[in-house]
Amino acid sequence: MASIGPFSFPKSGFDGVVFDCDGTLVDSMSVHFEAWCEALSIYGASGIFKEDVFFAMGGRPTLDIVVELNDEYNLRLDPVAVAQAKRECFLKRLDQVTLIDEVAQFAESLRGKVPMAIATGGSRFVIEKTLKIVGISDWFDEVVTADDVTEGKPSPEIFLKAARLLGVDPRKCLALEDAPAGILSAQLAGMQVIAIPSPLVVCK
Repeated sequence: MASIGPFSFPKSGFDGVVFDCDGTLVDSMSVHFEAWCEALSIYGASGIFKEDVFFAMGGRPTLDIVVELNDEYNLRLDPVAVAQAKRECFLKRLDQVTLIDEVAQFAESLRGKVPMAIATGGSRFVIEKTLKIVGISDWFDEVVTADDVTEGKPSPEIFLKAARLLGVDPRKCLALEDAPAGILSAQLAGMQVIAIPSPLVVCK
């Protein structure tokens, strides 16, 4: 497990909690970055995705990221093909993913007491495998992924849908997020947001 150091969570003032997954609940960002680097290398775009840009784009759907990389670097990468390659590169590293201690402990403390959901920019296939490997598949009442919305983060759609499925007013939801796009998404949905600091440096 990874640690984010001294960190406190509210014990009241919310009727539901919505968690981002990657970088918030699970320590997977370094694994995602390595998968991106390998996938882009396969398609002749090695070295274009810098660490700071990767973090700035955190939480956004894979297809959207490829489209933006094409625009930024005047490339013609096939978003679907690169996204598929990135998924496969991530899945083969899945055993490297761990829980982030403090956030996982907070979620576990709320089980059976407060409705909880996942709202993630990842695909359902990958997120379900991620939650399973870290042993928390059954912790959440709802899991909303990029496959379930028409607009990815920073649009508030995914957080609004999570709140709706939980049956909780989004203004009475607490959201936990690590990425700028996700934080903005939750804020636009009217939720109280806790920004989770990165537990680890991504690149060696």
